[in-house]
Amino acid sequence: MSPRWNADRSAPRRGRDRQAEVLRPKPGLSRFAGDTPRVAVVGGGIAGLAAATGLAERGAQVTLYESETTLGGRLAGWPVELADGSTATMSRGFHAFFRQYYNLRGLLRRADGNLGMLTSVPDYPLQHSSGLYDSFAKVPRTPPWSALGFAALSPSFGWRDMARMDPRAALPLLDVRVPEVYSRLDSMSAHDFLAGIRFPEAAQHLAFEVFSRSFFADPRELSAAELVLMFHIYFLGSSEGLLFDVPDEPFPQALWDPLADYLEGHRVQLRTGSAVETVAPQRSGGYRITAGGAPEHFDATVLALDVPGLRGLVEASPDLVDTEWRDGISRLRSAPPFLVSRLWLDRPVRAGRAGFLGTGGYESLDNISVLERWEGEAARWAARTGGSVVELHAYAVAPGADRPVEQERLLNQLYRVYPETRDAKIVDARHEWRADCPLFPVGSYADRPEVRTADPTLVLAGDLVRTDLPVALMERAATSGFLAANALLERWGVRGQALWTVPRSGRSRAMRLLAQMATSG
Repeated sequence: MSPRWNADRSAPRRGRDRQAEVLRPKPGLSRFAGDTPRVAVVGGGIAGLAAATGLAERGAQVTLYESETTLGGRLAGWPVELADGSTATMSRGFHAFFRQYYNLRGLLRRADGNLGMLTSVPDYPLQHSSGLYDSFAKVPRTPPWSALGFAALSPSFGWRDMARMDPRAALPLLDVRVPEVYSRLDSMSAHDFLAGIRFPEAAQHLAFEVFSRSFFADPRELSAAELVLMFHIYFLGSSEGLLFDVPDEPFPQALWDPLADYLEGHRVQLRTGSAVETVAPQRSGGYRITAGGAPEHFDATVLALDVPGLRGLVEASPDLVDTEWRDGISRLRSAPPFLVSRLWLDRPVRAGRAGFLGTGGYESLDNISVLERWEGEAARWAARTGGSVVELHAYAVAPGADRPVEQERLLNQLYRVYPETRDAKIVDARHEWRADCPLFPVGSYADRPEVRTADPTLVLAGDLVRTDLPVALMERAATSGFLAANALLERWGVRGQALWTVPRSGRSRAMRLLAQMATSG
């Protein structure tokens, strides 16, 4: 049964958008009474932590398994000793906590109701190698003025460029309906969709490829539906705007250690460094979970893994659900590799450099972060040494690329963008290569797994999961985790978590009418 939407404002509002929609769970008990079920959550990233939170708050007995020694998944952090003898926290890189991420921010409120661990970044600038420079600081937040304001203020939209555009091809952006957008645009690539509109090339690099590469994917392979959905979430579907917050300390200290304390206060068993080897359904009901060779019985299971982890576990668990479902999991693909290079420099970058800069046209370089602008640990290191902590991202690197060559190429692009760093000595450098983000290629939507499976006691969560809601990236992970918990709670007659999203369709009747022109011929 599909979720029930209404305008009941009894659920605590998460943001400023008065048109944000609330998803109410089915009525039920406020928490378990009497015997409580045992639930295994496999995966300790955002999705798994959200699922564990939703279940434990209602009284379920939750055991969370995480193969790594730290929580957070793709936002985990771990200590490293630098060449100067100091200790720092390394991670897989910068993540933006947008104000539209209602359910992720709701999860973090469990650790701090005021979200005191987040600090705002004053701007989201974008720089192209041609010299064009865009900023979102002065762009209005309320649609449609947000998109119109960006086009008016951006140097990438000249009058001649605007005259060459095909406005009819752009009309679908005005009324993005979820999940209908997938039936309309999933068969087209993001690149071809933008080419049809004839957006200026610089605008494509600065305004749209930023979104497509957020999926760690080349726009020629990414589904246009995902790109258009992102445009809806950040531009024309939400009045929260494109500015964002970031944690003021490394991920473990700011986010996951406090949330772990909260979960343990709800009697969640956190088993880090414990990889689940098999999940076997039992004839008498429930599952036998084997981790470290030790089997344990649970009444229900949440699989909250990345693509490689889910594929591997399902392959090792041949009795899960049915053959069709397992075959679908086997077809899931990971996005191309990405590289995060973090550099500890012996001198500061120039004063006034942005804390975060998106880049285009600089070969593989996608963005630069100057961590001491917002992160306490980096700021303390910079103050003590007089240096800077700089992080570089390269998304969608060609598989099989020569890693040392790519690392050197990324460094050379930093020197182009911030020339003052060329003379800096690198005190230490750490390079993280990963290839475990989900890929959403053209035509893949119908084949993606959903939260619910044919087995009502086995549910999925993660940013790879199809939710049929206007959510993406970290917010999709958090939302799917709560949806997984709600699905199990509903089965047991317990009321789940209320959720929020940006509107599921165009915000105004005028925008919807204009969008209909794109399909009326």
